[in-house]
Amino acid sequence: MSSTNQHADVVIVGTGHGGAQAAIALRQHGHEGSILMIGRDDAPPYERPPLSKEYLAGDKGFERIMIRPEKFWAEKNITLRLGAAVTGIDPAKHTLTLSDGAQVTYRKLIWSGGGDPRRLPVPGAVLPGVFYVRDKSDADAMMQSLADGAKRAVVIGGGYIGLEAAAVLRKLGCEVVLVEMLPRLLARVAGEELSTFYAEEHRRQGVDVRLSTGVHAVLGEEAGRVTGVRLDNGEEVACDMVIVGIGVVPAVAPLIAAGAAGSNGVDVDFCCRTTLDDIYAIGDCAAHANDFADGAVIRLESVQNAHDMANTVAKAIMGEKEPYHALPWFWSNQYDLKLQTAGLSLGFDATVLRGDPETRKFTVVYLKDSKPIAFDCVGTMKDYVQARKLLESGAGRIDPALLADPDVAIKDLM
Repeated sequence: MSSTNQHADVVIVGTGHGGAQAAIALRQHGHEGSILMIGRDDAPPYERPPLSKEYLAGDKGFERIMIRPEKFWAEKNITLRLGAAVTGIDPAKHTLTLSDGAQVTYRKLIWSGGGDPRRLPVPGAVLPGVFYVRDKSDADAMMQSLADGAKRAVVIGGGYIGLEAAAVLRKLGCEVVLVEMLPRLLARVAGEELSTFYAEEHRRQGVDVRLSTGVHAVLGEEAGRVTGVRLDNGEEVACDMVIVGIGVVPAVAPLIAAGAAGSNGVDVDFCCRTTLDDIYAIGDCAAHANDFADGAVIRLESVQNAHDMANTVAKAIMGEKEPYHALPWFWSNQYDLKLQTAGLSLGFDATVLRGDPETRKFTVVYLKDSKPIAFDCVGTMKDYVQARKLLESGAGRIDPALLADPDVAIKDLM
């Protein structure tokens, strides 16, 4: 075996939240064997959500978004192999092939590859000045563009990544046009009350929000820099930079090529095992039957999911097979607003508005068969904390009038 080849008892592919927590949890649960983390990133494990928020805004330097200080990994005898991608898996031989041709053998493999930003499928989308937000280098490139004088931005996509980027760009003094193909913002993840509130908030902050609008092409000068976008109605919008946030494609190609089952990501069982022996998958790319979605097989793109799945896998490897069962939760920071979500609103058939959006503090309750299944809490921390406990307790039907009354504590409805 050449010096570039390695073996580890547990190999973790991916150095984001899931991969980092898997390594930490293995040590916490008594794993004494070797651990190797392989990451495409050149930087040691760091938090991804701040990339489109505090890091991009310059409010947090890189040291403040690192998951652990760099020396931590060496102290825990966890080896980092950075700037390397896995290009192939031989599950029979328990061997990985890396992008530099090296091979790594493993006893157990944890795949925490996350996802790649969905690319914009229009002419000009590869021009310099078109940015995606996946890793530190993407955010650094955007920051450099701003430092070089970019003042006009088009944000494509009205999901959380696009909205957070738009909020930061406005804070930094940019003109922002936000383009969303669907009739409302956050259409795939929230109800109309939240969509309407955030559309109005972004417009109030000076964002030109264009709904039911697509992009036909990205325009550039002869030297190659972005100069604007052409919308599907023929209008041309001038800009210095384009930020694309139109979804994520699960990064699982080597697993699927090796024979793992999966159509939307890679399929895992109750302990996050794939259909390949000794290979687990966690985080954004892992399709699992979720207890809080009536058992539907879904992928969850959240820090919570990656973190909790990592703990499930660490326990399973150490012989403690405990089914994955964790309440999904999310958050988003835009301007001075903090949105906290508990539960999954998939399949809701009614909503209850708790409080007044005009005050910028309110909660949207999502119901299915009169039972609360999710809460979107804007500036209502107490509602969020109590909602999590309510959903974890498996609440039954609740009178909507009581849910709508902000003077009635959610904890009193359990």
